[in-house]
Amino acid sequence: MQDGGSRSGCAESERREVMSASAIHPSASIAPSAKLAPGVKVGAFAVVGEGVELGEDCVLHSHAVVSGPSRFGEANEFYPFCVIGGDPQDYTFAGEQTELIAGDKNIFREYVTVSRGTKKGGGVTRIGDENFFLAYSHVGHDCQIGSGNLFVNAATLAGHVTIEDFATIGALSPVHQFCRVGRYAYVAASTVITQDVPPFSRIVTERETKSFGVSGIGLERRGFSPERVKTLQRAFRTLSRSKLNTSQALLALRRDFADSDDVQELVKFVEAAERGIVK
Repeated sequence: MQDGGSRSGCAESERREVMSASAIHPSASIAPSAKLAPGVKVGAFAVVGEGVELGEDCVLHSHAVVSGPSRFGEANEFYPFCVIGGDPQDYTFAGEQTELIAGDKNIFREYVTVSRGTKKGGGVTRIGDENFFLAYSHVGHDCQIGSGNLFVNAATLAGHVTIEDFATIGALSPVHQFCRVGRYAYVAASTVITQDVPPFSRIVTERETKSFGVSGIGLERRGFSPERVKTLQRAFRTLSRSKLNTSQALLALRRDFADSDDVQELVKFVEAAERGIVK
């Protein structure tokens, strides 16, 4: 019968054999309780915390941080400076054992943050398969994420949010806590979600972007003379505040400001616009 020391020695030997089948950079930090399947790669200065389980072929690039308790399936990829499985950002969290569970082939780009669950919220944040989290996107505690979703830069989910499958959350779009986003829904950039988003729908915040003319103070700081600024101000009035349409305004600008290189640059820019211009 083996004693405790022999058993622990065998366990450590087995752990080292598993880790040897993975590519671990010497500067990486791997917690003793972490479990790394064969094929896992951990880059320079990456951190794998206590209670983390990484499935086969997961990749941690340099400086990525994965905390636990958390479990990941196969072929997940963690880019530099992401923090996945961190403590929930919740005042009531007091160190309880909560976790993050994720499936296969998820991509977590730079500075993505994903929090574990909270006791009051069920204790688990869940992520399905093949989700793409672009830089700076955030998944709050107790969120339930399906599969095939796209989270564009700085998409932000508060706690307890449900995202079904194949949805897109646009850049800089926050989703309020407890909201649901249905399958195949599309939330456009800079759209604030405070109610449930039905499946198959397209949600866009009304655009009120307007031009307020020449950036006079900024141009003067860049060395533009008062005369140049006044010329541009007159040109912008013709372009955006006259009763002329854009084509008519461009003809007038070419005719009336032929001796102004600044105005002719403006004309060429507008003529090359493929998506229209802000007026």
